[in-house]
Amino acid sequence: MGRMVSTFFNGVINENPTLRLVIGMCPVLAVTTAVVNGFWMGVAVIFVLTASNILISLLRNVTPAQVRIPFFIVVIATFTTIADLVLAAFQPDIHATLGLFIPLIVVNCIILGRAEAVASRNTVPLSIMDGLGMGTGFTLALIILASIREILGAGTWFGLPVMPEGFEPAVVMILPPGAFVSLGFLLGAMNLITARLSNRPMGSKSQSSGSAGQKLEG
Repeated sequence: MGRMVSTFFNGVINENPTLRLVIGMCPVLAVTTAVVNGFWMGVAVIFVLTASNILISLLRNVTPAQVRIPFFIVVIATFTTIADLVLAAFQPDIHATLGLFIPLIVVNCIILGRAEAVASRNTVPLSIMDGLGMGTGFTLALIILASIREILGAGTWFGLPVMPEGFEPAVVMILPPGAFVSLGFLLGAMNLITARLSNRPMGSKSQSSGSAGQKLEG
């Protein structure tokens, strides 16, 4: 049970795909102009990631090594299509807003990476927790980034006004430059929090690596 819990929180915190690994960034920067977009994008990724992990783990012992990558892609594409069709049926407005970024989940390196690194080598329960953890971490990052951009750029949160009258929205926050600036501050905050939690200065690791390099050169 301890390993299951640690696997889940590993994806949420230690190996958060957005704030720690910095992978799968196209949808992160593109869809976070509003919190509702980030939320539904995250839900779709959680579904595809977890479902793909389950099926790949179930079939890991009968999948030929020579075709494992094409097999992973077919599995991921199947669940991505399901997510795309369900969103189109039940959330047509969100589906239209997210547009091409739902089908592009197929090539999201987060999902293919977890299929190769975890699902193809571990049991189904562990693969489920990895998928849920990574998906939740990705979704939380989307919601946090979208909250910053929507509140500052439109004065709303989930479409509801949250700023006082007279607030002048910073329109740049819902434009591409705002995405990069907000993400930069989030990455810096995550690094600072991680350093504080580990009780070591942020530059200690790099400094020790530099010292070791100088010793080797000498």
